[in-house]
Amino acid sequence: MRVGIVNDSMMAREALRRVVASAGGLEVAWTARDGAEGVEQVRADMPDLVLMDLFMPKMDGVESTRRIMKETPCPILVVTATVSGQIDKVYQAMGFGALDAVDTPVLGACGDCSGGADLLRKIETVGKLIGKYQPRCPSWTPPPAPPTTISREPLLVLGASTGGPFAVAEILKGLPRNWDVCTTIVQHVDAFFVAGLAGWLSDHSGRRVELIREGDRPAPGKFLLAATGDHLVLSPDGRLGYSAEPKSACYRPSVDVFFRSVALNWPGLGVAALLTGMGRDGAEGLLALRRRGWRTIAQDEATSIVWGMPRAAVEILAAEVVAPLDRVAAEVARGLSALNRAEAQAQGPRR
Repeated sequence: MRVGIVNDSMMAREALRRVVASAGGLEVAWTARDGAEGVEQVRADMPDLVLMDLFMPKMDGVESTRRIMKETPCPILVVTATVSGQIDKVYQAMGFGALDAVDTPVLGACGDCSGGADLLRKIETVGKLIGKYQPRCPSWTPPPAPPTTISREPLLVLGASTGGPFAVAEILKGLPRNWDVCTTIVQHVDAFFVAGLAGWLSDHSGRRVELIREGDRPAPGKFLLAATGDHLVLSPDGRLGYSAEPKSACYRPSVDVFFRSVALNWPGLGVAALLTGMGRDGAEGLLALRRRGWRTIAQDEATSIVWGMPRAAVEILAAEVVAPLDRVAAEVARGLSALNRAEAQAQGPRR
C-alpha cells in the first residue's frame, strides 16, 4: 500500500514515516505539511491511503477530508494527537468520509515510536476494507431458527459506512416527529468511538440515540445503535445481541450479518436503507429483506461520499428505490405507509 502523510508537525511526519516504513507491504508515497497541500498531493498522485491530521494551518483535516472525498475520493485515516480530546472533529471528518481514527505515534528520544502498533492495526483494517490485504469478505448466513411468537411491529433498519454519521443524522432528522417505529442502526465504526457517536447523532438529529445492550428488544419509537466491534444480530426470540462470528468479516459490525438475521427472525415487515460506504457490505442482506417483502432503499451516487455499498445493492436488484440523501427519510415514511395499507387490505374490513 502506498501511504500519503498530511501533518504540519515535522516530528509527527517523521514518526508516521518510520511506522509506515517498518511494515512490510507499506511505503510512503509523499508527505504534506497542511491540509491544502494534502488536497493537491492527492490530486497529483493518489495513494492507497492518506493519514490525515486534524489541526493544521491554512486548511484543517476536516476540510481537507471533505475536499478530497468530493474531488478525488481516497481512503483516509485520521491520525491526530489525541482522538478522545477532539471527538467532535473526528466525527466531522468521518461524516465527510474518513474511515477511522487513531492517536499519532510519539517519536521517542532513541528513535522508537510508541503507538506505532495501534496505527499499523488500523492501517491493516483499512487495507482489508479497500481490498489490499484480502479479497471480498466471505458471505455468512445465520443458522435457521424455528419460528417464534414475537412482535410483528414494523422496523426501520439503516446500514452505513464511509460518510455514514452525517447521512444517518440527516435521515433521523427528516423522519416525522411522531415517529413510532423502532429504528436500528449499524454503522461501521471502531468500538472505541461508538458511545461518542450515539451522543453525536443525538445532538445532530434531535433524536435520542441509544446504544444496544445484549438482550434488548426493538421497541416502538426507539433509536438504537450497534455498540460493539462484534456483529449485531436479531435472535429468534426477538432480542438483539452480539456475535463474534463470522470472525473473517472485513466489516465490523457487519450490515449483512444484521440484515440477514432480521430477514430470518423478524416476523413482521419494515423498511431498510443502505447508505454511503466503501465495499459491498449490506447488499446481500438488503436483497434478503426485499425477498421477504420489505421496502428497500439505496442512497444514490450523487449524494454518497462513496457509492460502494449502495451501488452493490443496485447491481443485484436489492434496492426497490434509489434516492438522494435528502429524500431517503420521505421514502422511508412512504414505504412504511405502503406496508401499513397492504396489511390493512390483507386483514379485510372490520366487522
